[in-house]
Formats: sequence, C-alpha cells, structure tokens
Amino acid sequence: MAEYVEIERAIGMPGLRVVLPPGIPVPWGEAIKGVLHVKKIPYIKVRHDLSDHAPLLRWTAQASTPVLVYNDERPRSVWSDQLHLAERLQPAPPLIPASIEDRVQMYGLCDLLAGENGFGWNRRFIVVQAMLGEAGADETARKGPLAFGRKYGYSPEAAAAAPAKCAEMIAAFAHRLERQHALGSRYLIGNGLSAADIYWAAFAGVVNPLPHALCPMIPRMRKLYDCADPLVRAAITPQLLAHRDFIYHEYLELPVDL
Repeated sequence: MAEYVEIERAIGMPGLRVVLPPGIPVPWGEAIKGVLHVKKIPYIKVRHDLSDHAPLLRWTAQASTPVLVYNDERPRSVWSDQLHLAERLQPAPPLIPASIEDRVQMYGLCDLLAGENGFGWNRRFIVVQAMLGEAGADETARKGPLAFGRKYGYSPEAAAAAPAKCAEMIAAFAHRLERQHALGSRYLIGNGLSAADIYWAAFAGVVNPLPHALCPMIPRMRKLYDCADPLVRAAITPQLLAHRDFIYHEYLELPVDL
C-alpha cells in the first residue's frame, strides 16, 4: 500500500499534496492520480480518515476527497479545477485538447462521469441503496449509509432513477468510442490520450472493477463496486471495457497503488 502522511503534517509541507482515503479506489481520486502519473507530477499522498472529517474540514473547508493543495494556493476539490492545476504544473503531455471542438467534447465527457448528477454521482446512489439493503432494519447499521447519502442528495426516488441515468451516460461513451474507432482512433477524443480516456478508465471501476491482482480491494468494497444492476451492466460494452484495459496497461499505474 502507498505511503501516506497525516493531514496535520501535510499542512506545513510544500509542493503538491493529494488527500485520499487509503485503500479505497474512489474513481475521482483514481482519475486525478492517473492524470498526475501520466504527467509525472510528484505529489504527497495525505490520509483522509473517513471516520473523522474534522482535520480535512479545518484544512480545506469541506469534507470530500480527493483534494489537491499546491503550496499555499487554495484547495481544489472539483475535478475540473484539479485538471487545470495539473496542466499548469506540467503542460506536457497535454490532456486538455488544443482544438476548441475537442475541448468541448472532453469537458462534456468528463463532466458526465465526474460532475454533479453525473455517472459517478448516480452510481453512488445505487451503492447507498445496496448498503441500506445490507443493513436491513438495523438502525445503527443504517446511520452511516444514510449520512453518506444525505451529503449527495440521496433519496429512494433518486436511487430508483439512478440505474437508467447511469446506463444512458455509459451509452454515450459507447457511441463515442464506436465513432472514434470508425475514424481509426483508439481514443475518445481526437487521435491521442486526453483526460476523458483517463476518467473513463477510472470510473469504469465502479461497474466492473479491475481484477484483484491489479486493484486489490477488501471483498465488501469489491462487491459494492461490482454493479449488479441489469440496466447498468447491459450498457457496458466489451469495447468500453477493452478501452479501460488499454488505457490502464498503456498509460496508468498497475497494480493500482492504494
């Protein structure tokens, strides 16, 4: 497992620090880790204790991860802000396309995955629903999932609508990849790697996780990440999973360092 420093120590350190929950391949965190890996930007991993949000709140005024903090600049907890910081710190290789048309496509695809009410957001509702199902009528066991769900607007109605939303967004990626293959490209945007490819590779893990040898997870976490909903599973094409594997094997770190 990766080496982490505690938040109290990280606050006084220079350079780039990335706050993450150790041992959990949260797709937002894995995506920005992938961006930093491709760009060869060094950073310090900072431990976020999921049972105690107070240190992170004191440092960043919010309680979600990943968070990027560079020197004395403001904390960045939104995927687009994090990507812009990475591009500024190391422009090569560029992961934001130069062409305005390609840039629009890239931002749209990434936001479908990582933005509010996007794929990851709705997939989270499905996970919360599964955790509540496991808890049953045990009010103590339900407290954690309900608190986590409320943070993102969970409701039974939102969870019921989530599979169709997730499937629709996955289908957009499948159609995009088909069009790109027809044009002779192996990438989601243009003819080279962009942030959209990295974000897709990371977020595919919450439907069909990488094998344990490549991404070790505790069994319960793997069960939650391996989506059983038939609508979502049906939307994931073999080509999309092959694209995930291509991006990981060609560009990202394996095994995943949690």
